[in-house]
Amino acid sequence: MKKNFDPNQIKAIAIDLDGTTLLPGAILGERTRKCLNEIISKGMQIIIATGRSVESSEAYRSAMGAEGPMVYFNGAVIADTPSGRVLQTNMIGLDVVDYGLDIAHSMGIHYQVYMPAGISVETGEKDTEQVWGALVMEKYGEEAQYYKKITGLIPVIKDLKHIVNLPHLEGCIKSMYIVDLSMHDEIRKKLYDRFGDQIEIIRSSPVFLEILNKGVSKGEGLKAAMQYRGLKPEEVIAFGDEENDLPMFKIAGFCGAPASAKEEIRKAADFVYGPNTEEGLAIYIEENFL
Repeated sequence: MKKNFDPNQIKAIAIDLDGTTLLPGAILGERTRKCLNEIISKGMQIIIATGRSVESSEAYRSAMGAEGPMVYFNGAVIADTPSGRVLQTNMIGLDVVDYGLDIAHSMGIHYQVYMPAGISVETGEKDTEQVWGALVMEKYGEEAQYYKKITGLIPVIKDLKHIVNLPHLEGCIKSMYIVDLSMHDEIRKKLYDRFGDQIEIIRSSPVFLEILNKGVSKGEGLKAAMQYRGLKPEEVIAFGDEENDLPMFKIAGFCGAPASAKEEIRKAADFVYGPNTEEGLAIYIEENFL
Protein backbone atom coordinates (compact mmCIF):
# COMPACT_ATOMS: atom_id res chain seq x y z
CA MET A 1 0.00 0.00 0.00
CA LYS A 2 1.31 3.42 -0.93
CA LYS A 3 1.81 5.80 1.99
CA ASN A 4 1.02 9.49 2.33
CA PHE A 5 3.00 11.85 4.53
CA ASP A 6 2.56 15.13 6.35
CA PRO A 7 5.23 17.57 5.06
CA ASN A 8 5.35 19.20 8.49
CA GLN A 9 6.59 15.96 10.06
CA ILE A 10 9.45 15.40 7.61
CA LYS A 11 12.85 16.40 8.99
CA ALA A 12 15.19 14.95 6.37
CA ILE A 13 15.40 13.73 2.79
CA ALA A 14 17.82 11.00 1.72
CA ILE A 15 18.89 11.54 -1.87
CA ASP A 16 20.69 9.39 -4.39
CA LEU A 17 22.85 11.50 -6.71
CA ASP A 18 23.22 10.04 -10.23
CA GLY A 19 19.92 9.58 -12.03
CA THR A 20 17.94 11.13 -9.18
CA THR A 21 19.33 14.47 -8.05
CA LEU A 22 21.78 15.15 -10.88
CA LEU A 23 21.08 15.99 -14.49
CA PRO A 24 22.59 13.77 -17.22
CA GLY A 25 26.32 14.37 -17.38
CA ALA A 26 26.53 14.38 -13.55
CA ILE A 27 25.53 18.04 -13.34
CA LEU A 28 23.79 19.56 -10.33
CA GLY A 29 21.11 21.77 -11.86
CA GLU A 30 20.83 25.35 -10.65
CA ARG A 31 17.16 24.98 -9.75
CA THR A 32 17.97 21.87 -7.71
CA ARG A 33 20.88 23.56 -5.96
CA LYS A 34 18.79 26.57 -4.95
CA CYS A 35 15.93 24.36 -3.83
CA LEU A 36 18.18 22.24 -1.61
CA ASN A 37 19.88 25.33 -0.20
CA GLU A 38 16.47 26.70 0.71
CA ILE A 39 15.11 23.63 2.48
CA ILE A 40 18.32 23.46 4.54
CA SER A 41 17.84 27.10 5.52
CA LYS A 42 14.35 26.14 6.72
CA GLY A 43 15.75 23.41 8.98
CA MET A 44 15.51 20.32 6.74
CA GLN A 45 18.41 17.85 6.75
CA ILE A 46 19.83 16.33 3.57
CA ILE A 47 21.40 12.87 3.69
CA ILE A 48 23.37 12.01 0.57
CA ALA A 49 23.12 8.25 -0.08
CA THR A 50 25.28 7.39 -3.06
CA GLY A 51 27.43 4.72 -4.63
CA ARG A 52 30.07 7.40 -5.14
CA SER A 53 33.10 7.94 -2.97
CA VAL A 54 33.34 10.79 -0.47
CA GLU A 55 35.77 12.56 -2.80
CA SER A 56 33.62 12.40 -5.92
CA SER A 57 30.52 13.55 -4.00
CA GLU A 58 32.13 16.49 -2.25
CA ALA A 59 31.49 19.18 -4.86
CA TYR A 60 27.76 18.36 -4.89
CA ARG A 61 27.54 18.23 -1.10
CA SER A 62 29.29 21.56 -0.77
CA ALA A 63 27.05 23.21 -3.37
CA MET A 64 23.95 21.96 -1.55
CA GLY A 65 25.27 23.15 1.80
CA ALA A 66 24.47 19.74 3.33
CA GLU A 67 26.32 18.62 6.45
CA GLY A 68 26.40 15.69 8.84
CA PRO A 69 26.69 11.90 8.42
CA MET A 70 26.33 10.75 4.79
CA VAL A 71 26.19 7.37 3.04
CA TYR A 72 28.95 6.60 0.52
CA PHE A 73 29.99 3.56 -1.55
CA ASN A 74 26.41 2.24 -1.35
CA GLY A 75 26.67 2.06 2.43
CA ALA A 76 30.18 0.62 2.81
CA VAL A 77 31.29 3.94 4.33
CA ILE A 78 29.45 6.37 6.59
CA ALA A 79 31.35 9.64 6.88
CA ASP A 80 30.68 12.91 8.65
CA THR A 81 30.82 16.01 6.48
CA PRO A 82 32.37 18.42 5.81
CA SER A 83 35.17 17.00 7.99
CA GLY A 84 35.31 13.76 5.98
CA ARG A 85 35.80 11.79 9.21
CA VAL A 86 34.88 8.16 8.64
CA LEU A 87 32.32 6.97 11.19
CA GLN A 88 32.13 3.34 10.07
CA THR A 89 33.37 1.09 7.27
CA ASN A 90 32.40 -2.41 6.12
CA MET A 91 34.97 -3.87 3.71
CA ILE A 92 35.01 -6.91 1.42
CA GLY A 93 37.66 -9.57 1.87
CA LEU A 94 40.75 -9.67 -0.30
CA ASP A 95 39.87 -13.20 -1.42
CA VAL A 96 36.69 -11.77 -2.98
CA VAL A 97 38.66 -9.03 -4.72
CA ASP A 98 41.21 -11.55 -6.00
CA TYR A 99 38.59 -13.93 -7.40
CA GLY A 100 36.71 -10.99 -8.91
CA LEU A 101 39.89 -10.12 -10.77
CA ASP A 102 40.20 -13.69 -12.06
CA ILE A 103 36.65 -13.40 -13.44
CA ALA A 104 37.51 -10.11 -15.12
CA HIS A 105 40.61 -11.62 -16.73
CA SER A 106 38.74 -14.71 -17.96
CA MET A 107 35.88 -12.64 -19.44
CA GLY A 108 38.07 -9.81 -20.74
CA ILE A 109 36.14 -7.08 -18.90
CA HIS A 110 36.92 -3.96 -16.88
CA TYR A 111 37.40 -4.34 -13.11
CA GLN A 112 38.37 -1.78 -10.49
CA VAL A 113 38.85 -1.64 -6.73
CA TYR A 114 38.48 1.04 -4.07
CA MET A 115 41.17 0.98 -1.40
CA PRO A 116 40.47 2.23 2.13
CA ALA A 117 42.02 5.49 3.29
CA GLY A 118 45.30 5.38 5.17
CA ILE A 119 47.07 2.70 3.10
CA SER A 120 49.80 3.48 0.57
CA VAL A 121 49.07 1.89 -2.81
CA GLU A 122 52.79 1.78 -3.53
CA THR A 123 54.12 0.13 -0.39
CA GLY A 124 51.11 -1.19 1.48
CA GLU A 125 52.30 0.73 4.53
CA LYS A 126 49.96 2.78 6.68
CA ASP A 127 49.78 6.41 5.54
CA THR A 128 47.79 8.75 7.77
CA GLU A 129 48.21 11.57 5.27
CA GLN A 130 46.07 9.73 2.72
CA VAL A 131 42.61 11.09 3.48
CA TRP A 132 40.85 9.45 0.51
CA GLY A 133 41.12 5.82 -0.50
CA ALA A 134 42.60 5.18 -3.95
CA LEU A 135 40.69 3.93 -6.98
CA VAL A 136 42.86 1.21 -8.56
CA MET A 137 42.58 -0.53 -11.93
CA GLU A 138 44.97 -2.36 -14.24
CA LYS A 139 44.57 -0.29 -17.39
CA TYR A 140 43.10 3.02 -18.48
CA GLY A 141 40.72 2.15 -21.27
CA GLU A 142 37.35 3.30 -22.55
CA GLU A 143 35.51 2.22 -19.38
CA ALA A 144 37.96 4.12 -17.18
CA GLN A 145 37.53 7.24 -19.29
CA TYR A 146 33.76 6.95 -18.95
CA TYR A 147 34.04 6.54 -15.18
CA LYS A 148 36.40 9.50 -14.85
CA LYS A 149 34.00 11.67 -16.86
CA ILE A 150 31.20 10.85 -14.42
CA THR A 151 33.12 10.95 -11.13
CA GLY A 152 36.16 13.10 -11.80
CA LEU A 153 38.33 10.48 -10.10
CA ILE A 154 41.81 9.81 -11.44
CA PRO A 155 42.68 6.13 -10.99
CA VAL A 156 45.94 4.55 -9.95
CA ILE A 157 47.08 2.04 -12.60
CA LYS A 158 48.52 -0.97 -10.83
CA ASP A 159 48.70 -4.74 -10.97
CA LEU A 160 45.71 -5.76 -8.85
CA LYS A 161 47.31 -9.08 -7.91
CA HIS A 162 50.00 -6.98 -6.27
CA ILE A 163 47.40 -4.85 -4.50
CA VAL A 164 45.60 -7.77 -2.84
CA ASN A 165 48.92 -8.92 -1.36
CA LEU A 166 49.90 -5.59 0.24
CA PRO A 167 51.04 -6.26 3.84
CA HIS A 168 48.76 -3.91 5.79
CA LEU A 169 45.68 -4.13 3.60
CA GLU A 170 42.89 -5.95 5.44
CA GLY A 171 40.14 -5.47 2.87
CA CYS A 172 38.77 -3.15 0.21
CA ILE A 173 35.75 -0.87 0.29
CA LYS A 174 34.26 -2.35 -2.86
CA SER A 175 35.14 -3.77 -6.25
CA MET A 176 33.28 -2.99 -9.42
CA TYR A 177 32.80 -4.10 -13.01
CA ILE A 178 31.98 -1.69 -15.81
CA VAL A 179 30.38 -3.98 -18.36
CA ASP A 180 27.28 -4.36 -20.50
CA LEU A 181 24.13 -5.35 -18.61
CA SER A 182 23.90 -8.59 -20.63
CA MET A 183 26.94 -9.95 -18.74
CA HIS A 184 25.78 -9.09 -15.21
CA ASP A 185 23.96 -12.35 -14.53
CA GLU A 186 26.97 -14.46 -15.48
CA ILE A 187 29.24 -12.45 -13.17
CA ARG A 188 26.73 -12.64 -10.32
CA LYS A 189 26.49 -16.42 -10.66
CA LYS A 190 30.26 -16.93 -10.61
CA LEU A 191 30.67 -14.82 -7.48
CA TYR A 192 27.65 -16.19 -5.62
CA ASP A 193 28.69 -19.77 -6.43
CA ARG A 194 32.04 -19.11 -4.76
CA PHE A 195 31.15 -16.78 -1.88
CA GLY A 196 27.44 -17.33 -1.32
CA ASP A 197 26.14 -15.21 1.54
CA GLN A 198 29.49 -13.50 2.21
CA ILE A 199 28.86 -10.73 -0.35
CA GLU A 200 26.28 -8.35 -1.78
CA ILE A 201 26.14 -7.67 -5.53
CA ILE A 202 24.21 -4.66 -6.76
CA ARG A 203 23.63 -2.78 -10.00
CA SER A 204 24.10 0.96 -9.52
CA SER A 205 23.72 1.88 -13.20
CA PRO A 206 23.03 -0.07 -16.40
CA VAL A 207 26.75 -0.84 -16.72
CA PHE A 208 28.01 -0.71 -13.10
CA LEU A 209 28.00 -3.96 -11.13
CA GLU A 210 29.36 -3.55 -7.61
CA ILE A 211 30.64 -6.14 -5.15
CA LEU A 212 30.25 -5.28 -1.46
CA ASN A 213 30.59 -7.06 1.84
CA LYS A 214 27.60 -8.91 3.23
CA GLY A 215 25.20 -6.55 4.99
CA VAL A 216 26.31 -3.49 3.03
CA SER A 217 23.51 -1.56 1.34
CA LYS A 218 22.14 1.94 1.11
CA GLY A 219 19.44 0.73 3.48
CA GLU A 220 21.87 -0.22 6.23
CA GLY A 221 23.86 2.92 5.50
CA LEU A 222 20.80 5.13 5.78
CA LYS A 223 19.79 3.41 9.00
CA ALA A 224 23.20 4.23 10.49
CA ALA A 225 23.13 7.84 9.25
CA MET A 226 19.64 8.29 10.74
CA GLN A 227 20.84 6.93 14.09
CA TYR A 228 23.76 9.34 14.13
CA ARG A 229 21.34 12.18 13.39
CA GLY A 230 18.63 11.06 15.81
CA LEU A 231 15.99 10.64 13.09
CA LYS A 232 12.98 8.31 13.07
CA PRO A 233 11.83 6.56 9.85
CA GLU A 234 8.59 8.56 9.70
CA GLU A 235 10.68 11.74 9.58
CA VAL A 236 12.62 10.74 6.45
CA ILE A 237 11.83 10.46 2.72
CA ALA A 238 14.24 8.59 0.45
CA PHE A 239 14.60 9.40 -3.26
CA GLY A 240 16.26 7.02 -5.73
CA ASP A 241 16.13 5.57 -9.23
CA GLU A 242 18.13 2.31 -9.35
CA GLU A 243 18.35 -1.21 -7.93
CA ASN A 244 20.82 -0.08 -5.26
CA ASP A 245 18.25 2.42 -3.92
CA LEU A 246 15.60 -0.17 -3.09
CA PRO A 247 17.07 -1.11 0.33
CA MET A 248 16.80 2.48 1.58
CA PHE A 249 13.17 2.60 0.41
CA LYS A 250 12.54 0.01 3.14
CA ILE A 251 14.31 2.05 5.85
CA ALA A 252 12.86 5.52 5.26
CA GLY A 253 9.26 6.13 6.23
CA PHE A 254 8.44 7.22 2.68
CA CYS A 255 10.09 6.91 -0.73
CA GLY A 256 9.88 8.48 -4.16
CA ALA A 257 11.28 7.71 -7.60
CA PRO A 258 11.66 9.90 -10.69
CA ALA A 259 9.61 9.11 -13.78
CA SER A 260 12.91 8.32 -15.49
CA ALA A 261 13.56 5.36 -13.14
CA LYS A 262 13.03 1.77 -14.22
CA GLU A 263 9.57 0.29 -13.76
CA GLU A 264 10.55 -1.91 -10.81
CA ILE A 265 11.82 1.14 -8.92
CA ARG A 266 8.74 3.21 -9.69
CA LYS A 267 6.51 0.37 -8.51
CA ALA A 268 8.40 0.14 -5.21
CA ALA A 269 8.05 3.88 -4.52
CA ASP A 270 5.21 5.55 -2.64
CA PHE A 271 5.10 8.27 -5.29
CA VAL A 272 6.60 9.13 -8.67
CA TYR A 273 7.62 12.64 -9.67
CA GLY A 274 9.18 14.30 -12.72
CA PRO A 275 12.30 12.90 -14.43
CA ASN A 276 15.80 13.90 -13.37
CA THR A 277 16.34 15.32 -16.88
CA GLU A 278 13.86 18.06 -15.96
CA GLU A 279 15.05 18.55 -12.34
CA GLY A 280 11.98 16.68 -11.14
CA LEU A 281 13.28 16.40 -7.60
CA ALA A 282 13.50 20.18 -7.27
CA ILE A 283 9.99 20.63 -8.61
CA TYR A 284 8.65 18.01 -6.21
CA ILE A 285 10.35 19.60 -3.21
CA GLU A 286 9.16 23.08 -4.18
CA GLU A 287 5.57 21.89 -4.45
CA ASN A 288 5.61 19.94 -1.16
CA PHE A 289 8.06 21.70 1.15
CA LEU A 290 8.50 25.26 -0.06
